Amino acid sequence: MGKIAILKEFWEFLKVRKKWWLLPIVIFMVLLSLLIFLTQSSAVAPFIYTLF
Repeated sequence: MGKIAILKEFWEFLKVRKKWWLLPIVIFMVLLSLLIFLTQSSAVAPFIYTLF
């Protein structure tokens, strides 16, 4: 199963089960993961640390 299949299955789960409240949580977790990934070894890190 590829990553696209997992996303498709998750989307179908949200549609069938009406669990729309999960979508903002998942989006926030993905954005937070990207932020952590980008700050590990990047020139952007000093600018992001000033936000916190």
